[in-house]
Amino acid sequence: MTEEQMGGLVRPDVSVTDAAAIARECYGITAVATELGSNQDRNFVLTEPDGSRSVLRVDNPVFTDAARDAQHAALEAYRAAGVPVPSVLPGLDGAATQRWGGFAVRRSEFAPGAPMVDLGYFAPVVLEEFGALAAASVRALAHLTHPGLASEHMWVMSVAYEQTVALAPAITDDELRARVLVAAEQAQAALAEVAEALPTQAIHGDLTDDNVTGLPGDDARVHPHTVLDLGDLAYGWRVSELAVTASSMLHHEQDRPLRLLDLVAAFNRDAPLSVAEARAVWPLIVLRATVLVASGWRQLQIDGDNEYARERVAGEQAIFEAATLIPLAEATEQVLARLGFHGVPAGAGLRLLAVPGAGTERSDAEPLRAVLPGLAGPVAVLDAGIESEVLDAGKWRAADAEAALVANALAEGAAAAVFPYGVFRLTRTAVDAAAAAATWPVDTEVWLPAGEAAAVVTPLAGQLASVGTDHIRIETADGWTLVLHGVAPSMQVGTQLSAGDSVGAVAASAHPRALAIGLRRPGASEPDAGAPIGAAFVTPERVPAWARFSHDPADLLALPALAQRDEAADELERRTRIFASAQERYYERPMQIERGWRHHLIDTTGRAYVDVVNNVTGLGHGHPGVADAMNRQSRILNTNSRFLFRELAEYSERLLALLPADSELDTVLLVNSGSEAVDLALRLAQAATGRRTVVSLREAYHGWTMASDAVTTSAYDNPYALENRPDWVHVADVPNRFRGTHRGEDSGARYAADLGADLERLAADGRDVAGFICESVLGNAGGVMLPDGYLADAYQRVRDAGGLCIADEVQVGFGRMGSTFWGFEQSGVRPDIIAIAKPMGNGFPLGGVITSKRVADALASQGQFFSSAGGNPLSCRVGLAVLDAMAEDGLQENARVVGGRLADGFRELGARHEIIGPVHGEGLYLGVELVRDRETMEPAKEEAAAICERLKELGVIVLTTSERSNVLKVKPPLCLTAESADFVVAALDRVLTEGW
Repeated sequence: MTEEQMGGLVRPDVSVTDAAAIARECYGITAVATELGSNQDRNFVLTEPDGSRSVLRVDNPVFTDAARDAQHAALEAYRAAGVPVPSVLPGLDGAATQRWGGFAVRRSEFAPGAPMVDLGYFAPVVLEEFGALAAASVRALAHLTHPGLASEHMWVMSVAYEQTVALAPAITDDELRARVLVAAEQAQAALAEVAEALPTQAIHGDLTDDNVTGLPGDDARVHPHTVLDLGDLAYGWRVSELAVTASSMLHHEQDRPLRLLDLVAAFNRDAPLSVAEARAVWPLIVLRATVLVASGWRQLQIDGDNEYARERVAGEQAIFEAATLIPLAEATEQVLARLGFHGVPAGAGLRLLAVPGAGTERSDAEPLRAVLPGLAGPVAVLDAGIESEVLDAGKWRAADAEAALVANALAEGAAAAVFPYGVFRLTRTAVDAAAAAATWPVDTEVWLPAGEAAAVVTPLAGQLASVGTDHIRIETADGWTLVLHGVAPSMQVGTQLSAGDSVGAVAASAHPRALAIGLRRPGASEPDAGAPIGAAFVTPERVPAWARFSHDPADLLALPALAQRDEAADELERRTRIFASAQERYYERPMQIERGWRHHLIDTTGRAYVDVVNNVTGLGHGHPGVADAMNRQSRILNTNSRFLFRELAEYSERLLALLPADSELDTVLLVNSGSEAVDLALRLAQAATGRRTVVSLREAYHGWTMASDAVTTSAYDNPYALENRPDWVHVADVPNRFRGTHRGEDSGARYAADLGADLERLAADGRDVAGFICESVLGNAGGVMLPDGYLADAYQRVRDAGGLCIADEVQVGFGRMGSTFWGFEQSGVRPDIIAIAKPMGNGFPLGGVITSKRVADALASQGQFFSSAGGNPLSCRVGLAVLDAMAEDGLQENARVVGGRLADGFRELGARHEIIGPVHGEGLYLGVELVRDRETMEPAKEEAAAICERLKELGVIVLTTSERSNVLKVKPPLCLTAESADFVVAALDRVLTEGW
């Protein structure tokens, strides 16, 4: 390699005027030249008068004709393998390479799309596509041989360390230069262990986001498509192709480098990696980052006018920061774990195969005596896990939640209280957070009561490797390190220890004190401590590596082994086996939810999400008042409503009292669900009128029973809904003032007139209307408010035709609208029949129908009415508890205030993001409609789905609705706080700004 190659290259001195001359003289075209960026060559877009575009490349003189010929051969190999690449356009003399002013020049097709380097966030699917493209590249070039591939240059990864060291003096930031050199040295050392086993072949060498053009998909994401710029083509390690591609992704979300595992896994799926290659991935990513930083600074040093290089320096440093954010050994272990390799380094295993002192003498061991021989009394194993029963009613949110668990156990006589290794702690969960908190302890944490000093002994033989004021590290003979935090050492470094030897003491204290016991594998860096004392913690995404770097001390300590891992994938597979294909599931990569509190849902790793969709739990998840009422009543009595007990009448009276003062409805019938409530309401209308025909609205959802499904017309839920309605259902136009037949605020009268015409035609056909069913707010459409005057006019026309008016309040009633308790109050009407459910039981199966006695008594003509669970003492007691809590917690007012804040936030985003169309609804039933064009209202369906996936990553659970699936439905528990509302708006803003 020449000195110039190692020191950076000055670009050819060729201007846009020169480029136009080259186009004319060498290719016979008249074109305007616009420069593209490059570190070492000159690249121009040539635009001809008819708009045709091509790309002109002026090579740096250091590159040879043989290298250019090899690139042309590689282009043919790519095309043969189906990898999109631009064709080289020959010059006037038919040659691919032309000469001008002493430079070699080439012209190629202009690739569709645009480079992806300056785009923001890349979704998992995009990362996977980059991985697949890198795999396609190595497969396409696997058998390519050419003399021009043998020339070594600075971007061949086998010399990345050498290049970093040579170029690092150009980094004028002393601290950055030192970190770059340390990282390079560590990566080179790791790479040296496997370098000889890495297969070599022809590789692109620079298959990055800057050398791949992307095309927008239906989801408005840009997906990688065409491979560009083969200037770094050479023989190199096959895995280098993967590492270079992966490293270029890092700056797209700098604080989450482990997202690259999706890319690595996709590459491995199509081009399987060997163990050596898997071990080389992250060291090569780090070396790529170090050489990028060093070369970027060097390029500015020798070519200060290179604006392209100047603009890239910040991005290159971001790549370095991301590549080194996770310790190298841990990142490597993450790769091995993701690809299914054992990850056993030379001389060390993944588990303690032999424990000195184990065997018969430990068969009757008492908990913790192997470390704390003076312990006298029982040991309490504390449950701070995600499903802990003692952390109900939000106790886990208290700052002293763990201290309270310890204090309770010690107060009950425990000699020690233990938080076990590897159990995700609910007490460490962070709410309203865009990133998951560190919830997984890598140590066993032992708490002792206040008192005298407690002697500590080692349960393992080994050498005392290091001591601190409050910790010691013992290296064992079988390659593990025993770490004890919270112990004042009594031995010197280098002391040889046998199992049972004294090593220090837990200091005397007037307060409970902690001893953390950990086992580390060689190469493990200490994670960030979770607290000044106690165990260290890692975030859920780091667990696959730390489950290998650490080991559960449970066997040593005679404690139960309770360590956990994320089992969401297993649970998904299990559910897939037993679910019908028609049953819905949320998200491409679903998390496993096992806890809820108020408006938060928490997965099994302790990741919290703001729940924006669960309108069923109107009070919020885990409400203690409802739980207590359910518990008490189930212990006393639960029977059917044909027996006499006070709860049924009490609850029914409370429901009737919530109706407007001028309401004439006086009868309640209780059932189990919204579907049953609608079913019963339809039956009542038909019985009371002696007619069969029911009018429902297009795009409505009312339930899944035979009758409620019959009036459900939403193509979102059933693509064939309008084709298979029974003959007793008539579907009327939906009064959507934003995208319906009639538009605008004054469209209500026109929609009502259309309904009147429908009723007249039905009567003329001998199909007099029995009932008209309508959601009081178009909930299935995303909370779209009915046009002014529509519902009052529609109700009058139905009644004039002899029919009854049914208000479906299953989603929009019960205080959700904020300004009113019932949705129908928004339109100033009074229905004849009200169907209710979802929030009535806060998740407990409870539904009902409210009507007049006259209408209800009509059921007698069809026999007696009875619902086994509807109206039983348990459901009524739960319903009463819900009503009590709504009043005590002021939830309707909260819906008004926080809902208004949320809607204002969404509308403010609409002023800055064109994709946001109308913001629908009121209170805490809102819908954010996403459109591709605000004039045409073209629905942004695919974008909406992708945005929901991205919001989940940021800690917000929101999903789509409407027949076009382009409305973000916002119907959270009514206890949503202003802080969480602001968090949701900020998260959506971030997604719309960075991408999805």
